[in-house]
Amino acid sequence: MRHGKKINHLGRTTAHRHAMLSNMATSLILHKRVTTTVAKAKALRQYVEPLLTKAKDDTTHSRRTVFATLQNKESLKELYGVVAEKIGQRPGGYTRILKLSANRAGDNADMCIIELVDFNETLLESKNAAETKTTTTRRSRRRGGKSEAAGNEAGTSAAVVAEDAPAVSATEAEATTLDAPADEKQTPAAE
Repeated sequence: MRHGKKINHLGRTTAHRHAMLSNMATSLILHKRVTTTVAKAKALRQYVEPLLTKAKDDTTHSRRTVFATLQNKESLKELYGVVAEKIGQRPGGYTRILKLSANRAGDNADMCIIELVDFNETLLESKNAAETKTTTTRRSRRRGGKSEAAGNEAGTSAAVVAEDAPAVSATEAEATTLDAPADEKQTPAAE
């Protein structure tokens, strides 16, 4: 049993595991999302989030420690430029794991997408749209009984009908009754 053991070894030696996670972290920083297995994504999240936290503090020491881990100058530039600017206000939780419904064809492994939270444009747009959408408060049903609610509905429907109907004067009403065909019965207009 692996009680209290926090590291998932992923079936690799230590050097192979560190090299793989470094390459995956570089790909995640450069491309903002990576499709991989769930186990690797969870290991990558533990590996890359401290690096993202260090990137918020742009000092020579933090750059050197991150470079010692990543070993890639392009990813370091991207991390300290674009990524650090976007995640500067976020207190943590820089990555998101989205599980995919389809498993991998070869070995039926659970697949997922790991991505940087602040770079998913579709979710950010839907979040902003939800914030700008006006919200209405729900009203309690206890306040008005059924008779009061029915009276309110009848009053509003009569008001709507009155607004929609055009105003007809008495002379127009007489003119319409005079223009009607003679074979229909007409009621005399009240004068």
